[in-house]
Amino acid sequence: MRTPDLDKARSEKKRSLIDFLSLYNENLPAAFPKASAVLLEEFKSIHTGLFPRRGNVWSLDIHRRKVMDWLRSHKELS
Repeated sequence: MRTPDLDKARSEKKRSLIDFLSLYNENLPAAFPKASAVLLEEFKSIHTGLFPRRGNVWSLDIHRRKVMDWLRSHKELS
């Protein structure tokens, strides 16, 4: 019998913006810009296709890498 993949389950779990924000910034390497609720709301308004029609649902597997890339380019534009 296979043991459950806890990392996969953690990554795929649907979360609120605040929960995602906390996990995103947790153990983030110093070279990466930290996220804030304001920045995540801006990301969400630009990338509406990554979110369901209703709700503010985030997951590490769908959004984390995309937020990292966006924050880096967003910071360069600022």
